[in-house]
This record gives sequence, structure tokens and C-alpha cells, in this order.
Amino acid sequence: MIVRETPSRWELFLILNGSVVPRILPNIIGTALWALLLLLLDRYVFAMPHMSIGAIGVFGLSLSLFLSFRNNAAYERWWEARKIWGRMVSDVRSLAQELRIFAGQGPDEEYILRRILAFHHLHRAQLRGDDVADVVRHWVGEDAAEDFQTNANAPNAALRDIATRLREMAEAGRIDGFGQRALTERLAAFPAAQAGNERLLTTPLPFVYSLLVWRTTYLYCLLLPFALLDTAGWFEPLVAAVAAYVFFGLAQVTHELEHPFRKQANSVPLSALCRVMEISVCNALGRDVPPRLEPVNYVLD
Repeated sequence: MIVRETPSRWELFLILNGSVVPRILPNIIGTALWALLLLLLDRYVFAMPHMSIGAIGVFGLSLSLFLSFRNNAAYERWWEARKIWGRMVSDVRSLAQELRIFAGQGPDEEYILRRILAFHHLHRAQLRGDDVADVVRHWVGEDAAEDFQTNANAPNAALRDIATRLREMAEAGRIDGFGQRALTERLAAFPAAQAGNERLLTTPLPFVYSLLVWRTTYLYCLLLPFALLDTAGWFEPLVAAVAAYVFFGLAQVTHELEHPFRKQANSVPLSALCRVMEISVCNALGRDVPPRLEPVNYVLD
């Protein structure tokens, strides 16, 4: 996720970090060269077909509306992912408080909170393939980490371990029935959040939307220079390049927001959110608090 102040007017045109320009630059250059080629052919070789600027304007308006709709749908996916992880942070803090209320300070509290951190790191690995073996071993030990990571659903294995511990606490009388119920309800929030994230991961926007957007964008940028021959003059390559930047840029932004968990500059910062949870747990356990993760080149992982 990009974290930075609003850039100055000059910086607006120079910032590449977090921008889609590097990924769409070949499309911009190709469109400008195509427009220049048509202009040179029309001026010095033979007359090219000329299109009405009004007709291409209607085409552009339709493309803009469709891109806007898809961009809103993609942003909603990104924002839902961020809200789910925000609730997970809140649930970790609430779990720590409830454990202190119902179970008190001691080995049960530490056992459960360490495994809830392991759950979130394993879930992060599930969503975007991070290597979390070392951090999971740090929180739960070698044997438990191996048991979790060899399971078909590693995050859920960590939750089952917590459920088993809660059952043992109830049977031994270390928590009463009301505490058992409250902690069970809190624990149920984590697999629900996991399922929500898995839905976002495995169910992208319908492929037909992506196909239509990219096809239409390419067609528009190929046809636009024919409508600029009569109106833009030698500025035609520049106008075509700006149009390509707008439409290919919107299409690329939509593609990135559609996948909120991928390793990219504009994704949800899963590592930073896991660190926030670690800070909350260390505070609850009276352990040394790790530092917050800071943006690197304005990118927060």
C-alpha cells in the first residue's frame, strides 16, 4: 500500500513508485507511434480514412462508463479485504482482553495468543504465498509450527489447537461456562474472516469483464488517431498518448485493485497488519514490543 503525503505539482509528473505508468508505458508509446505513423502516411503518402471525432467521442464515453463501473467493483473488493483485516486486528485485541477476564494471566493466555498470531501469519501465507516458517516457529515452537504447516489448511489447524486448549481449560475448571461461551464466540470470528478472504482470493471479477475492457481499450486507442487527423495536427501523437495513459491506466488500476492480496505496491499491507497484532499481543503478555513496520520507498508491505 502506498503511504505518502500529497505530492507537489512538479512531483505529480515525476512519481513512478506506485504508479501504473511503468506497466502501461509500452501501450502509451505504441499508441503514440501508431498515431505518428498514420499522420505521416496521411500527410506525405496517401490519404488515410478519416473518422468523425463525434463518433469516437461516443465510443470513448461508453468505454469511460464501463471502466468506471469495473473500477468501483474492483475498489469494493480491495476495501472489503481491508475491512476484514481490520476486524481481525480488533478481534485479536478483544481476545486478549477476554482471556485476561475469564482465564487470568498465565500459560493458557500465552498459549492461545501465540497461536492466534500463528494463525494470522499462516493465513497471510495462504493468501499471497509468503514464507512464514521462521515467524511461526518463533511464536509457537518447532513442533507446533511443523504440525500446522503440514496440515492441508494450516491456519485452521492453529485454530483447532486453540479450540482444544479451550476445551481442556473448561474441563479443568480454569474457565467457567460463560467464559467458555464468550471465548468460543470470539474464536468463531477468525474462521469467518478467513473464509471471507478466501472468497476474495478465489473469486475474481468475471473474466468476461476483463476481456471486454482490454479489448475495447485497445480498439479505442487504435481508432482514435483516425479521428484526430483533421483536428489535432502534429499534436496527434501527444493527444493519443494521453488518451492511452488514461484508458490503459484505468484498466491497469482496476486489475490491481481486483487482487488485493498480491505482492504489489497497491495491495493490502498484510505484513504490517500482522505486526500490529504482534504489538497488541506483546502488550497483553508484558513482552518486549516489536517496532511497527514502516514504508520502504513509500510502500507499506
